[in-house]
Amino acid sequence: MKKLSTKVIWISILVIFTLSTNYKIMAQSFSTTKLGAESIAHKIYHRKVEVAGHQIFYRESGPKDAPIILMLHGYPTSSHMFRNLIPILNQKYHIISPDLPGFGFSDSPERADFNYTFENLAIVMQKFIEKLNLKRFAVYVFDYGAPTGYRIMLNNPEKITGFISQNGNAYTEGLGPAWDAVKKYWKSNDNKDRDALRGFVKEQELKFQYFTGVDDPELIAPETYLLDQYFLDRPDSDEKQLDLLYDYQNNIALYPAFHKYFRKHQPKALIVWGNKDPYFLPAGAEAYRNDLSNADVKFYNTGHFALETHAIEIGQDILQFMETLPK
Repeated sequence: MKKLSTKVIWISILVIFTLSTNYKIMAQSFSTTKLGAESIAHKIYHRKVEVAGHQIFYRESGPKDAPIILMLHGYPTSSHMFRNLIPILNQKYHIISPDLPGFGFSDSPERADFNYTFENLAIVMQKFIEKLNLKRFAVYVFDYGAPTGYRIMLNNPEKITGFISQNGNAYTEGLGPAWDAVKKYWKSNDNKDRDALRGFVKEQELKFQYFTGVDDPELIAPETYLLDQYFLDRPDSDEKQLDLLYDYQNNIALYPAFHKYFRKHQPKALIVWGNKDPYFLPAGAEAYRNDLSNADVKFYNTGHFALETHAIEIGQDILQFMETLPK
């Protein structure tokens, strides 16, 4: 075999080096592009949209073509309550979480211009869904988000792929003794009984909601109840919240309609519950099985705001549940 010339050897080395370098550049470029796409998909966007004359704030995250989860918060919080859960879910799912009117960063219209009832909250959320052109989605409901979300489910059965209820009550069995003073107000509709509930919007009550049933209080981030209190301290906010509290009795009147919907449509359901919630008792979670034969009920050793202490566990359970839903 003839010896290769020095020139041929150097040309071969140069070709190999060039191909190797180009491959590394291409691989790095592909990796960067992929990382960039994933990064964009997993960012959490903070947006506003005009709905029925109101500016509605919402958080949005996850791939645009992924299955949608509509998250509805409760009292006295906002979509901020989902801040630890969204990053767990947004790799595979498209998350949309609005602040209800009168809550968080959404508009808080004057009582003369907006009747603070759960029916009206649901009407605005219905228009929000239509504005964003949501065709199919799962619903995550918590606390006040439950009677709001269940009204949406009643009105849009064809859109619902399933639902997650985190301490979102729909049964009288779930109403604990903490509701006794509220029930007294429902019965009397008296200013004296209304005034007796004003502590409901104060810091002491907020901390009661956040810390009751929590084994490790250091897991509760102080910005949660401080942010809630900031919004509750806005002018006339206490009156708006007392209006909603009085109207909550109309949610209970709708429980039979919710149950009928569950029995008829049998939506897949994941019921996740802080078992030391003083407002919504574990019996309220178990009661879902009365109407939903395949409801998956899971309890966590915590209180009302279960996501503050168990976001990772709940997030993993939701990921498994979402895999079972129709697209």
